[in-house]
Amino acid sequence: MHMSNNHMISLQYLLAELPFSFTSNIQDVQVSGISIDSRAIRPGYLFVAMKGGSVDGHDFIHNAIDNGAVVVIGDREMDLDRLSVPYIRLRNSRQALTWLSAAFCNWPARKLTVIGVTGTDGKTTTSNLIYKILAAAGIKAGMISTVNAVIGDEVLDTGFHVTTPDAHDVQRYLAKMVEAGLTHVVLETTSHGWAQYRVDACEFDVGVVTNITHEHMDEHGNYENYRAAKARLFSSLEWTKEKPQGNPRLGVINRDDRSFEYLNEFIKTKKVNYGLRDSADIRAVDVKYSSSGIEFTAISKDFRVDIKSSLVGAYNVSNCLAALTAAVYGLGIGPETAARGIASLDGIPGRMERIDLGQNFIAIVDFAHTPNAMKVTLEAGRALTSNPSLKGKGAGEREKGRVISVFGSAGLRDKEKRRMMAETSTELADLSVFTAEDPRTESLDGILEEMAAGARSKGGREGVTFWRIPDRGEAIKFALRLAKEGDVVLSCGKGHEQSMCFGKTEYLWDDRIAMRAALAEFLGIDGPMMPYLPSQDRKEEEWLRD
Repeated sequence: MHMSNNHMISLQYLLAELPFSFTSNIQDVQVSGISIDSRAIRPGYLFVAMKGGSVDGHDFIHNAIDNGAVVVIGDREMDLDRLSVPYIRLRNSRQALTWLSAAFCNWPARKLTVIGVTGTDGKTTTSNLIYKILAAAGIKAGMISTVNAVIGDEVLDTGFHVTTPDAHDVQRYLAKMVEAGLTHVVLETTSHGWAQYRVDACEFDVGVVTNITHEHMDEHGNYENYRAAKARLFSSLEWTKEKPQGNPRLGVINRDDRSFEYLNEFIKTKKVNYGLRDSADIRAVDVKYSSSGIEFTAISKDFRVDIKSSLVGAYNVSNCLAALTAAVYGLGIGPETAARGIASLDGIPGRMERIDLGQNFIAIVDFAHTPNAMKVTLEAGRALTSNPSLKGKGAGEREKGRVISVFGSAGLRDKEKRRMMAETSTELADLSVFTAEDPRTESLDGILEEMAAGARSKGGREGVTFWRIPDRGEAIKFALRLAKEGDVVLSCGKGHEQSMCFGKTEYLWDDRIAMRAALAEFLGIDGPMMPYLPSQDRKEEEWLRD
C-alpha cells in the first residue's frame, strides 16, 4: 500500500513526466514516500487519494495530513482553504499513481527489457515458459506474475487472489530487479491491471497475448471492452521510451484466437503470430499428446525445432508456441535454446497439478475458472483417462475412464459464466459436482441454482450426472468417492490460491491441501487436515437426489 526511500525526492521530479496536464504553479516539496492508505502515511509522504470500490481515499485526506503527508494528489475538487499542505488535482489520480511510482523508483523499467503477457487463460504458464527460456539463454531475468514475484533467489507473494499487483508494488519489484543486476523481466498483466493503469509505466518491449475469451464481463460490460483493455499492452509498445539496450516493440498474437483479426489490425508496431493453422507465422505440426506431456515440431520460415514439454493438454501447445515466438523474434534467442527452456519447466503450481497418494485414479487441481479454461481443461482431462485393467482388449474394445469435475463460480463477479461453465462441464465431463468458489456476499445457494439451471439446459440430471455440494471440502471428498480405476477427478477454479472469501472474510484455503486431505481420508492413510471453511449446514443425503 506504500513505498518509501532512504532519500528525499523532489515533487517536481515526480510530476515531470505525467502524461496529462496539471497546474504548474505548485510549491516544490521533498517527498520520502508514496502511499494510497492514509494509515500508512509517514512524515514526508505523498498521499494519493483514489476512489475504490467501497472506500474513497479523498475522505481520509485530513487523516493523511495528520500522519505527516506533505502533499496530496487526488481527482476530486477540494476546499483548499481547509488543507494545510499542497493539493494537486489531476484528471485521474489512479493513473497518476503509476507514473509517480515509476518516477519515485527512478524509472526502473527503462533499465530492463520488459516482456508483457496478457490473455484470459494461459498467462501464468506462458510467463513461466518465457522465464525458463531466458534462464536457458543465460539471461538474468525476473518475473512478476499473479502468483508471485521472482527476483533472483527471492520469491515474493503477490496476494491472495489473482490480479496484477498495485502500481507502486510493480515499480518496487522492478527497482529491486535493477538493483539485483537483472536485465530482463517477464510481467503477467490482467485486464483489471490495464483498466486501472497499474502497468502503464512499465515500458514494455514485447507484448504477448494468449487468447481473449469470455471473462470479467461484470467489469468490462462486453467482449469488445474487455478486448480493448487487453489491447492496451500493444498500445504501450508505441509509447515506450527509447532504451540503451534497444526496443524490439514486438506484438505476439494468437492466429487461432477470435481476437486475431482485431489485434492484427490494431497493432501498429512489428507483429508476428503463432498457432496451429497453416497460415500462422510460427506453427505446430506433428503434435503428440500423452499423460506425460506434449511433443510437436515448431516451424517458421526461419527455423524448424522439436519441442517437448511435461505440460499436458492441447492448450499448452499454444502456450509453448507463444513463449517460443516471443523468445526467438522478440529477444533474439535461438530456437534450440528456447526449446531447452520449454523442456525445463516441470509444471506450474495449481495448473493441472497432479495429487498422487497412491490412488488408482488421477486427481488434479487446476485454476480453470472461465468457460474456455474449463473446456480445454476437461478436454485435457479426457485425454488422461484410461482403464489399465482393460489393456488386454483390442483397440476397438478399449474402454476409457470418466472425467469428474468439481468447481464453483465466484460471487460478485461475472454471472453469465456460472451458467456457461456448468453447461461446459455437463457436455464434456461425465459427472459434475458444483460447490463454493469465493461466494463473497452473494447467496451460495443462489449461485449453485444458476449453475444447476445451466446443467439442466444441457440435459444434466441432478443426483445422476451432477450434484450441488456447497462445502468445497465435502464436494472434493464426494467426487473421490465417485471415482473408479482409470478416472480423472479435476478440482477447478482455485488452483494455487491461498484463500476463499465468504462474506467479507478471507479464509485460508488451498485446493491442493484439500485434495491431499480428502485423498488421505479416502485411502485411510495419514494426511493433512482439511482446511476450515464456514459450515454450510448440509448433509450428504441432501445432496443425493433421485
